[in-house]
Amino acid sequence: MNDLLTITNQTPIEIALGIDEKGMTTAKKLYDFLELDRSNYSRWFKKNIEENEYFEENTDWIGFVTVTNGNETKDAKITTDFAKHLSMESHSYKGKDARNYFIGVEDKLKEVVISTSELPPELQMFKSIFDQQAKQYIELQKMKEDNQKIEQKVDAIREVVSLDTTSWREDTGKLLRKIAQQRDGGAAYSEVRAESYDLLNKRFGVDVKTRLTNKRRRMAEEGVCKSKRDKLSYLDVIAEDKKLIEGYVAIVKDMAIKYGCSL
Repeated sequence: MNDLLTITNQTPIEIALGIDEKGMTTAKKLYDFLELDRSNYSRWFKKNIEENEYFEENTDWIGFVTVTNGNETKDAKITTDFAKHLSMESHSYKGKDARNYFIGVEDKLKEVVISTSELPPELQMFKSIFDQQAKQYIELQKMKEDNQKIEQKVDAIREVVSLDTTSWREDTGKLLRKIAQQRDGGAAYSEVRAESYDLLNKRFGVDVKTRLTNKRRRMAEEGVCKSKRDKLSYLDVIAEDKKLIEGYVAIVKDMAIKYGCSL
């Protein structure tokens, strides 16, 4: 039986690192190539990939999860620059090999740039014309994008301003959730909600927390069950005062406009 011979243009280090057509490898393959302690991979990934303040997710690395025998492992596609940085932190021979490889990749990319001084005069002229046209095109596209962004912001402001007190509880809740997503990926909704109440207290000289406590006390005196009293929120207190409703809606509108959010 004849053996099948697979021919590849990749170097041994490229094969070991699983370099793709974009010149990217994965964090796990680089970790294995550097022959680091396998038991420390999860800790290494969290520290050097997820919590790395110099390299950004979706720009320098794209995370994904692999499943082996039912066990999930975090991994990420990493750029050449990121991989070189990680390799430099390893002081082993493998780290040196990986570092030299990624530096070589960067050097090859630099060699692709052609110096215009080496071109004949007629080609230099054509290149100059092309560069001017390209610059004008890019500037025009940027103007279109900027105008589109401005129109979107104006539409968002118009939509927020038109918000009335008819369905104020639902609408303010939607806006605050969008503000939270805009600020911290949705993790700060409670903080955004608390901020809206603080602004209401300061602007109207009230204390919604005290009002809520008093309302629960009155309901207790009236014999209302505890479970029903516990379900009360600051919104129930605001709902009792028309001026507070209008004021709260205005405050949430201001916050939404500030963060460029719409319904």
